[in-house]
Amino acid sequence: MTTTRNSGARRPAGPDPDPDTTAGTGAVGAAGSGGARPAGAGAAGVAATSGGAAGRSATNRRGTRTPSASPGRRTASAPAPVLGDRALGRATLARQYLLAPAAPGTLTVAEALTRLVGLQAQNVKPPYYGLAARIEDFDPRELSASMENRAAVRIVTMRSTIHTHTAADALTLRSLVQPALERELHGFRAGLVGVDQDRLVALSRDLVESEPRTMAQLREVLLKEWPDADPLALSLVARCRLPLVQVTPRGLWRRSGQVALTTVDRWLGRPLDPEPSAEEAVRRYLAAFGPASVKDMQTWARLTRLKEVFERLRPELLTFRDERGTELFDLPDAPRPDADTEAPPRLLPEYDNLLLSHADRSRVVPAAYKGLTWQGNYAYRVLMTDGLVAGVWKLEENADSAVLTIEPFAPLGRGRREATLAEGERVLRLLAEPSVTHEVRFGAVRRT
Repeated sequence: MTTTRNSGARRPAGPDPDPDTTAGTGAVGAAGSGGARPAGAGAAGVAATSGGAAGRSATNRRGTRTPSASPGRRTASAPAPVLGDRALGRATLARQYLLAPAAPGTLTVAEALTRLVGLQAQNVKPPYYGLAARIEDFDPRELSASMENRAAVRIVTMRSTIHTHTAADALTLRSLVQPALERELHGFRAGLVGVDQDRLVALSRDLVESEPRTMAQLREVLLKEWPDADPLALSLVARCRLPLVQVTPRGLWRRSGQVALTTVDRWLGRPLDPEPSAEEAVRRYLAAFGPASVKDMQTWARLTRLKEVFERLRPELLTFRDERGTELFDLPDAPRPDADTEAPPRLLPEYDNLLLSHADRSRVVPAAYKGLTWQGNYAYRVLMTDGLVAGVWKLEENADSAVLTIEPFAPLGRGRREATLAEGERVLRLLAEPSVTHEVRFGAVRRT
């Protein structure tokens, strides 16, 4: 049974106090089968659209396509079309399965992980919450089983944070972002004086491949070898230079456990991709997060010199401008719904990639609410309404009940309030134990 009522609570509790110790040094902020790889924007898993005078197809409020002109192709006399923030937001939401969750039976967990290029997983629950927002009939046990049978893994990739990826993507994307991880070590050189890093990496590999180790266990051995070194710096060398994966039961649904590490190639029995394609990475990023600028993708991957890659791909891409004049790139057949396409409420986890994968987040984060979803180095779970951040939420569970509390940043109005309630009830049906009482509450408006 699901009920709803108001609550006098002034603010929701913070996020789960279990951020992974391998999640990075400040990455939060500014941070079987692996599934078939997408080719171009068809990977976005939504009906592809194109064009219109503003570089998108004309659609009605339900997103139904109507014929449109050729988009985004520049000529000497035609400047790049401008896409407003609202249109950009709708385009990204469509690719993220957030305009409408994937219909039952149409999207597997492996396909979702591939098309979304992984899910931020600094805490244990966000991948499950993220998929519940995107798949209408999501079963958490499917993701858990994928991790248990090693079809999916938890590994440090983009922005030096833990992501849940398919096995195939873990082997490729870790190689892709390795230069960014190497740069991360530059700030810790003072604590590594006299340390032979190659020897440290070899020793660490032997240790974690002999049996999975916690970072504390690994650091204890490394300190015996280099007692004068900075303990944090020693562990960061192992973390950044070795492709460490969190072994199960860490990350399993309603089981989990402490973080124990081994190398991803040992865990999967396959080697890392030695030559990941930067061009393919750009295509996949645009399919999941576009239209986007070079700087956007550099923010997502924390890589540099990507302009050269975009330039090589320019002949096959469309170009646009945002309202501030920034050049944006996109795949020709990627979905670009009309700016007025309906965007129902969605409940996203903390650290969701929708909120972290652009240098300019105006398409989904209103200026008035910037910073309200963070507290220190932690993030709250986010309510989206009309395609924009609109509040925060929490889920509290015990043996008898599951209570989902939503705290908007401003009054929602009757229609949006009812739609938000319905979405909360849907999420509870997917994530909470069916044997307990389900309740959706609205907390007090959190004034800005």
